Amino acid sequence: MNDTLETLPRLYPRTFVPAGLKVRTLDDVKPLFDALLNAELADAGALEQWLADRTELEAVIGEVGARVHIRTTLDTASAEYKAAFLDWVEKFEPALKQAGDALDRKFAACPARSALDPAKYAIFERGVLTQLELFKPENIPLETELAKLTNQFDETQGAITVEFEGGSYTPVQMNKFLLELDRNLRQRAWQATADARLATHDRLAGLFEKQLRLRERVAINAGLADFREYAWKSMQRFDYTPDDCDAFAHAVERVVLPALRRINQRRAEAMGLAGVRPWDVDVDPHGKPPLKPFDEVESLKLGCSRIFHGVDPALGAQFDRMRELGLLDLANRKGKAPGGYQSTLHEARLPFIFMNAVGLDDDVRTLLHEGGHAFHAFAAADQPLLAYRHAPMEFCEVASMSMELLGSDHLGEFYAPADINRALAEQFERALSLFAMIAQGDQFQHWVYTHIGADAHAVHAQWRAQMQRFATGIEFTGLEKYRDSRWTQIGHFFWVPFYFIEYAIAQIGALQVWLNARKDRKGTLARYRGALALGGSRGLRDLFKAAGLKFGMDYETLSPLVEAVEAELSRLEA
Repeated sequence: MNDTLETLPRLYPRTFVPAGLKVRTLDDVKPLFDALLNAELADAGALEQWLADRTELEAVIGEVGARVHIRTTLDTASAEYKAAFLDWVEKFEPALKQAGDALDRKFAACPARSALDPAKYAIFERGVLTQLELFKPENIPLETELAKLTNQFDETQGAITVEFEGGSYTPVQMNKFLLELDRNLRQRAWQATADARLATHDRLAGLFEKQLRLRERVAINAGLADFREYAWKSMQRFDYTPDDCDAFAHAVERVVLPALRRINQRRAEAMGLAGVRPWDVDVDPHGKPPLKPFDEVESLKLGCSRIFHGVDPALGAQFDRMRELGLLDLANRKGKAPGGYQSTLHEARLPFIFMNAVGLDDDVRTLLHEGGHAFHAFAAADQPLLAYRHAPMEFCEVASMSMELLGSDHLGEFYAPADINRALAEQFERALSLFAMIAQGDQFQHWVYTHIGADAHAVHAQWRAQMQRFATGIEFTGLEKYRDSRWTQIGHFFWVPFYFIEYAIAQIGALQVWLNARKDRKGTLARYRGALALGGSRGLRDLFKAAGLKFGMDYETLSPLVEAVEAELSRLEA
């Protein structure tokens, strides 16, 4: 993988950065930053060229940072990768932030800025001016410390090992036991995994409290009331407010939770149980053996390649290119960071996919999901500004979640006909469960970051309250300590606070893509791909509109989608 990251094809030749320049330290690029800072910008043409040169330089540097991050997740135990990461966050990133702020200020003060075409540059200008509001030099060391604490979270998670039935497993590998028909086996597996995770709770709770204090100081330094206000600005959430998030949570209580309780009640009845316990959630309720879509990761790659070709041959070709270039690291192993992600290598303008596959149905969904992100990166690669090669996060998740649903028509690549409906039913149940999980996690974070000074004990109590508020009918009696400590296992809370509601907004969009495709698949796919190609050059609501979707988070938007999902579940079960 190291050689892959270093030897990618370069289809976009450098015109500002010297062709042979290798970026190892800030000194390597300082002359280029100086050239940008000292450039004469007499007219709009000169300013546009300046923006192109800045984009090229930041793409080159951004790819170096992406490689550093990728390697630390591939092997959390590597001293070499950790040292490179610490060097990046302690020395390189702080100076880059200072240099970036200086360039932003030069752009903002440039008289030629008024002559730029607003249709091309208004979104970029808005973003720059917002960042200028937030930037405070005293926050740079705080952000460096936050990055180091986040790396500690990954290290702690990557080191978790579950000893079970004579074997040693990662938590992800333990998930396969939760699909087994033997209920006692499932319970033992769930208990062993929960105990292993609980052993890290105090360490992670303490780590989170440190992050909380640092984030509060970041907000105060920026002159804002709390970190929620800071996050809204830094994430450039111009299209919805915290009140909209509250409206979403109320809609989930009103329409999603009743649907999930009905699903869990049917599950209990089918399994002959008085109630569903956490180890009963993933197994087939009708006593069928676990879905096993593949044995080897290579089969996962081949099957998803065929799915992507079935959705659109151009997308299939893009995925095949990633396979050929070695831009997929999919297998779970000890020492690998948890989760899955897609990272863009900015200079090569190529996506990289990381995940932890162990042979489950969920692995297929994850690769379809991350594939959607990768297709977004391909689609927006020719946007002239680096800022436009990445859409608002809410729409990035529309790209990925829609691909999960568009790809579901081709699950025959992994399953016999009798198993396809099972896989689809699980997918739609997860869609509803996601709404509840996101509402819970989002409301939790709103409380945490608007109650300045809350300690780990108060945070823990608030999570417990939100668990009770968004209960879905799963019985946790006697297991409360595991349920209530679950928040320390959710990476988003540590990595990117408030990056959670995006998944709910995106699921609302993706379900609309699914419904639209049932009526006009060709037109829906064309609009989807056209919207992806816009990257971040449009606002969130305009991107939804370009994809043929309605933007909304309230009961009126959510209710018909939940009704459609429940109808589809009834059809699949019948």
